[in-house]
Order: sequence, then C-alpha cells, then structure tokens
Amino acid sequence: MLNKLEKIQQHLKDNNLDFAYISNPNNIGYITGFYSDPHERVLALFIFADTIPLLFAPSLDVNDAKASGWEFDINGYTDSQEPFEVITELLKARTSDVSSILIEKDHLIVERFLAIQAAFPDAEFANGTDLLNRMRVIKTADEIAIMKEAAELADYAIQIGVNEIAEGKTELEIIAKIEYELKKKGVTEMSFSTMVLTGINAASPHGNPGLTKIQKGDLVLFDLGVMHKGYASDISRTVAFGSITKEQEKIYNTVLKAQLTAMNTVKAGVAAKTIDLAARQTIADAGYGDYFPHRLGHGLGITCHEFPSITDNNELLLEENMVFTIEPGIYVPNIAGVRIEDDVVVTKDGVISLTQYPKELQIIQ
Repeated sequence: MLNKLEKIQQHLKDNNLDFAYISNPNNIGYITGFYSDPHERVLALFIFADTIPLLFAPSLDVNDAKASGWEFDINGYTDSQEPFEVITELLKARTSDVSSILIEKDHLIVERFLAIQAAFPDAEFANGTDLLNRMRVIKTADEIAIMKEAAELADYAIQIGVNEIAEGKTELEIIAKIEYELKKKGVTEMSFSTMVLTGINAASPHGNPGLTKIQKGDLVLFDLGVMHKGYASDISRTVAFGSITKEQEKIYNTVLKAQLTAMNTVKAGVAAKTIDLAARQTIADAGYGDYFPHRLGHGLGITCHEFPSITDNNELLLEENMVFTIEPGIYVPNIAGVRIEDDVVVTKDGVISLTQYPKELQIIQ
C-alpha cells in the first residue's frame, strides 16, 4: 500500500500537482486494499503531495474500510448529507491555494467533475489515468500467484461445462451448472457474464446465451472467468459435439495455430502490435481474415478488461510481468464460431500461460 501511495505522491511532487482525486472504485481498491461498489454513492480517495491521504466513503462502509487494513484517515457521510459539501470542507481544511488537481478523465463523471471544479475554480486538471494504468500493468509475484489460482478455477469451470454437454441441454442450463459448481468452490463472483454459445450462436463474438439446445454437429464456445481474491481470470475454449465438418475443423485448427503463433511471439521488448499481427496474418493466410473482427487480447488484473489493449497498431513494448489475454477467433455466420483464449504472463524470454485447459480439438460424444 505504502509503495503505491508513495509513487502517486512522488508523481504529484514531480508535476507540481496539489492532490489526486481518485474516483474509480477499482483504483481505490488497488491503492488502499478496500474494494467496494458504492453504487450511486460517492467513494473517493484524496492523495496529497505533502500530507496524509483521505478516504471518503459512505458511512455504511466506514467499518469495512477500516477492517480492510487502510491505515490513514477515513471520513464517512450519511445519505442525508450532500457529499461534495463535505468533501469541499475537508479538502479546504487540508490544503489551500490549490492550482492543479490530478483526476481520472476516463472515469470521473461530469456532475462530480463540476462539483470539484466549483470548489476550486482556479485549479487546472491533469489526467492520472496513464499513471494508474502504468502502475497496475506490471504485476508483483504475489499478484501473479493469485491470478494463477484464478486461472485454475477458470480451467475447472471449463471442464465442468464440457462435462455437461449433452444433446438437448440449453446454453443457460450449462451456465447454471458451471456457476453452481464454482459457488461450491467459494467463488462469489464471475469476472463477466459467463458465455456458453452453441451452433450458429457461437459465430457471434459477444452472443447472448439463451435457451438454444445443443445438437449433434454443433461447436460449443465457452468464455468465462472468475474473480478470486480481487483478481480476474478469463478463458475461452471451443469444443465439437458429436461430429465436425471439414470446414469447421479447418477453422478450429487455424485459430489454434494463430493462438500458438501469437504466444510464441511474446517476450519482453516486443511491441504489442507484433503479437496481434502474427495471429492476424495466420488467420488471413488461411482465408479467414475478414472473420477475425476484434483485437487479439486485453490486459488482465483487478478487472477483466484493462490496459493494455493488444491491437495491430499498439506500439507499446511489452515488459516482464505484464499479464494479458491472447484470444484470436474466427466467426463465420451459419458455419462456425471458434475462439481460444489464455491468460499469459510476459517473461524476459517468452511467456507463461496461467490457464492450462487443453486446446487440442475435442469432439465430445
């Protein structure tokens, strides 16, 4: 916690900023150890260049914030109070002649920006999003260990789903079984809405599971992840049920080749775009370039989708202990949808895959 606070305080000093207003609950949790969804209420962290930080929270959350290990000031407010009146009073008691404030421009809503601007009408605002992204993108050994556990739970969930495949079962029935078995393992939250898509539904990259029944000859696509000790996992696998056509098999093997090619391209110092382009070229060479419509992957950590984005134009150089997904896919309407995804850690010489469920084509009988 202290190291994270010290980095932000040093950034404030180096850039002549008076204080940081952190509004994103995920970033607040990352810095303080207190994770909470405030819903419509205000949760805020104020970090000052030269004095101790302040956590501002709904009064109903104050005890939980203290129990989380946060060692500094906590101020609660009731539902009958106007939060920014309280915030303004607290901030003006701590600092004067405010000329510059760090905010998260990708998160702070206009109403709350205007409230803080009204409190300090002469202040200029700097964007802290890049700073926080850069802090979160390099994982510690402890973070990677937790993410490995989250990945193992995702592997387990895929196995549960594959075991449940049977003719006539619906997508939602399989999702229900997966999430029920995970609850028995202590998983309280998925990292996003679990996807099980069968047949032509799998050809929609972000399809909505429903009451479609599995039939012989279907490809069944799974995309899921869990939240575990504050960190996310994310895995995709596609399996065949009963039989597979020659074209479906070609699509599957092309996606697998693209995924393995991309993974073999990863190492510290390589540009993010190089990985995406390696997979994209493999798919294009097989004749399916128009059917790979999304980026290759995304950062992974305390949220499922975070910095960086692994796209064909991202010049960012990979660094050791970055964690992201590699998930090429091909989606041909009325024929097949296939996606294969792993969570990977960048090393000096290559990559470590946290997710381990087998990727070779499975035909479930």
